[in-house]
Amino acid sequence: MREEVQNYYGQQLHSSDDLQTNACCDQEPPAYLKPLLAQLHDEVVMRYYGCGLVAPQQLKGMRILDLGSGSGRDVYLLSALVGEQGEVVGVDMTDEQLEVARRHQDYHRDVFGYAKSNVRFLKGYIEELDQLDLQEGYFDIVISNCVINLSTDKPKVIRDVKRLLKPGGEFFFSDVYADRRVPQPLLNDPVLYGECLAGALYWNDFINLAKQNGFADPRLVESRRLTIENPDIEARLGQQRFYSATYRLFNIEGLEPACEDYGQAVIYQGTVDQHPHAFMLDDHHVIETGKVFPVCGNTWLMLEKSRFAEHFTFIGNFDTHYGIFEGCGLNVPFEENDASNGAAPCC
Repeated sequence: MREEVQNYYGQQLHSSDDLQTNACCDQEPPAYLKPLLAQLHDEVVMRYYGCGLVAPQQLKGMRILDLGSGSGRDVYLLSALVGEQGEVVGVDMTDEQLEVARRHQDYHRDVFGYAKSNVRFLKGYIEELDQLDLQEGYFDIVISNCVINLSTDKPKVIRDVKRLLKPGGEFFFSDVYADRRVPQPLLNDPVLYGECLAGALYWNDFINLAKQNGFADPRLVESRRLTIENPDIEARLGQQRFYSATYRLFNIEGLEPACEDYGQAVIYQGTVDQHPHAFMLDDHHVIETGKVFPVCGNTWLMLEKSRFAEHFTFIGNFDTHYGIFEGCGLNVPFEENDASNGAAPCC
């Protein structure tokens, strides 16, 4: 299947117009990124097959690794955001894509006004990152855009990401997920695999996989339903549904399996670049500037132990535990007696 994917992205696809579904289609970027995207070389953009936006906040000076970097679109976009003192490394297994990315390295260095390029591209497999010259604990952020689903050893990828991240670093990536496990007959279909469908994880299997490999509390940033828009492929998929979703996974020790309440809160200072009014951690934590915002212990650590710490005021500590944090989808599982008559509820 690895060879099939290399052939699909190296020989069969020459632009996004060659895709047979809309699984790998771009989304509307925020206004502050549009001028940077407009500066990227046309060929690099034309051969982009991502399904999400992998540009997290506060990137100045960061070291970033892009898994499955393809033609280099995300690498070059992030190279503008990290600045000349930052670094972006792309890893890809497809010679044709790497050739496009490397050919335009000097072009982007000149466009962004750098004295030297702050990007490099390595040929390799994302399941074999330990075979590349990548230093353990070196990267602030690892990204990936619609590539993990193509991997033939997803647990190994996640373990290597954790090993390569600094403490407090994050894995910020977009991918395709299914609403149920993909049936075995579809798993070996090269077209469905190349279109990022057959290799997609059932979303709950992904959550468990992340937790088993060191990321205790995966956070969903955004998601959208994929409509496929190919009648023949839709008929083969039946009732199976697919989604593009962006997650952020923090490499922080001490995160708990559930959101626990310690009576803590944070205040966002409004100082993250391009985000003066609110900071979005995930799809249910949009923290307005200046407002006291109650948080669970995990959210506290994600902010306090990461590059975002200087942008927040932290209230409270871990001295007193108040149970599950309200609104996190978990509650005390036990039945309460009716206080009015003291009778136990029937089964």
